[in-house]
Amino acid sequence: MFLSSFRYADALKEELFLNDIKSTCYESFYPFGVLSAHNLRQLDFEPITILYGGNGSGKSTALNIICEKIGLQRDTLYNRSNFYEDYLRMCEFETKAPIPEQSRMITSDDVFDFMLNLRCINNGIDAKREELFDDYLDAKYSHFTMKSLDDYETLKKVNLARSKTKSEYIRRNLMGNVREHSNGESAFIYFADKIKENALYLLDEPENSLSAEKQLELQRFLQDSARFFGCQFIIATHSPFLLSMRGAKIYDLDEDTVDIKQWIELSNVRTYYNFFMEHRGEFGD
Repeated sequence: MFLSSFRYADALKEELFLNDIKSTCYESFYPFGVLSAHNLRQLDFEPITILYGGNGSGKSTALNIICEKIGLQRDTLYNRSNFYEDYLRMCEFETKAPIPEQSRMITSDDVFDFMLNLRCINNGIDAKREELFDDYLDAKYSHFTMKSLDDYETLKKVNLARSKTKSEYIRRNLMGNVREHSNGESAFIYFADKIKENALYLLDEPENSLSAEKQLELQRFLQDSARFFGCQFIIATHSPFLLSMRGAKIYDLDEDTVDIKQWIELSNVRTYYNFFMEHRGEFGD
């Protein structure tokens, strides 16, 4: 445990601040009014704390504010406004231990950018592979004769092509193809690479891009990281697989007043449950 609690601006402080603003040129005062609309004043944390809610519930906003206030690392940009710093000054937090430097926030945008980068690498590999294929044929069936030391590299290429099959030649000249991993596998690799021992991590909808099987694998990875490797997680999600993590403290941001609930009480989980119950006869024994 590193972060023990976080207090957001209360409704009265927000009202007093907004009443003091003389300018009327702003249409939005974000993040003012987002969390107070659900009477979210304070979060008290466990090794695994989950912020549950649908789109627009404020769970990502709640994470972003924590991240910015305590100064965690992050990669991708996020929604800000002219009043963000004013709001942050009204927030407070308490720690049980110093927050490690390697602590960070990881968003679904981070994972998506990572997969796009892999795709760009893949495209480059594919183009290079075609070039090497043509190069292999040219070298293997050329009538090259070495005339000077300047031709030495060409001679090596010709000899390699003549002594190897096409696939062997290409493997010798080309890095491994990262396309061996699916998007879901690549996303999981990203989490496994970024999450180290003994640190605080804020995860914003980490289930995006993950299949049900991979979500379960991530669930086990996060549980083990918290239980055995000294990590603390604050997670925004509506994935039933992540919501079911053992010992997780869950805040329901869909309620008019944010409340703590068990995962089986959440509306999203109940929707899944009702769906499968309606179709249970189709599963046979």
